[in-house]
Amino acid sequence: MGNPLFAKKPLELCLEEMKGENRLRRVLGPVRLSSLGIGAIIGTGIFVLTGIAAHDKAGPALSLSFCAAGLACVFAAFCYAEFASMVPIAGSAYTYAYVTLGELFAWIIGWDLILEYAVASGAVAHGWSHYFQDFIGIFGIHLPKALTIAPFDFDTAAGQFVRTGSLFDLPAIVITAIVTWVLVKGIRESATFNATMVGIKIVIVLFVIAVGSFFVDPANWHPFAPFGYGGISFFGHTVWGQTAPDGTALGMLAGAAMIFFAYIGFDSVSTHAEEARVPNRDVPIGIISSLLISTILYIAVAVVLTGMVPRDRIDINAPVSNAFAQVGLPWAQFIISIGAVAGITSVLLVMMLSQPRVLLAMARGGLVPPG
Repeated sequence: MGNPLFAKKPLELCLEEMKGENRLRRVLGPVRLSSLGIGAIIGTGIFVLTGIAAHDKAGPALSLSFCAAGLACVFAAFCYAEFASMVPIAGSAYTYAYVTLGELFAWIIGWDLILEYAVASGAVAHGWSHYFQDFIGIFGIHLPKALTIAPFDFDTAAGQFVRTGSLFDLPAIVITAIVTWVLVKGIRESATFNATMVGIKIVIVLFVIAVGSFFVDPANWHPFAPFGYGGISFFGHTVWGQTAPDGTALGMLAGAAMIFFAYIGFDSVSTHAEEARVPNRDVPIGIISSLLISTILYIAVAVVLTGMVPRDRIDINAPVSNAFAQVGLPWAQFIISIGAVAGITSVLLVMMLSQPRVLLAMARGGLVPPG
């Protein structure tokens, strides 16, 4: 008799478990699934990471960094699309691992996914709070310090947690409650709300590309790769490319490694395979199309941003809005702030929407403690 820790779950049993009252409604088509993927991918990456990577790592070669990172993600996306077609059930990588590798690997991956979505949701809500406070600050509205940040923060210099003097992060709590309320209403309402947020941020990203292109100076693209095209390091030792004073690698590939985080989220589409109308068609379309659309937008923003402002003058905290201010369009900060708030809202919604699907799949397999 084989080890029960490595017992695989037959696909027929998975399909049987989701029948009747235990199944989710198949109401998502390819457009809504693509919208969920875009909602998870395009957020702080396009409004923050572009500045850090262009200024510190890749320079104008950041556009190639997005190409390299996108290419790496495409192969992972093909794997997710294939699995989602074969196993059209909620749970994403947890379910795929249970069917192919066994219970132990599924248990580990399942709790990893739950932790990933929980930590990501907390971080995104905290980031949303900062963007929202910056947005209302345009109108001269400022919250009391006691309500602007968490009571504890980690001081990297001291290597320990320190008190911030605040009671709690009120905007983060409020947006989490609002998103929770939307999610409780149902998947159809959640997908519609997400599509609205995605529509807003795509319009604003297109605004950045269209208007910013009129202020591009090709001279800012020279040198195109000031740190070279390398940037590969192993265990802190650079094996290809330049090395920064702090010992980190520099170059186009180093930029790709940094902005790879911006692509995290396309895999969340696969957690909704059980809610897709035609999963073997709609889920692959949702995964691949969301990744391709996001990659194109990322590359376009990187080209415009590095063309508008010289690499060493790109602001690492608010690169896009600051670039427009440097070319004499400070009013664009208002529009870009709306896009940032909408973009991060959709990321938070998709993260909080995906986690319960993993919990549902694990509960069906008996891998969640009884309540």
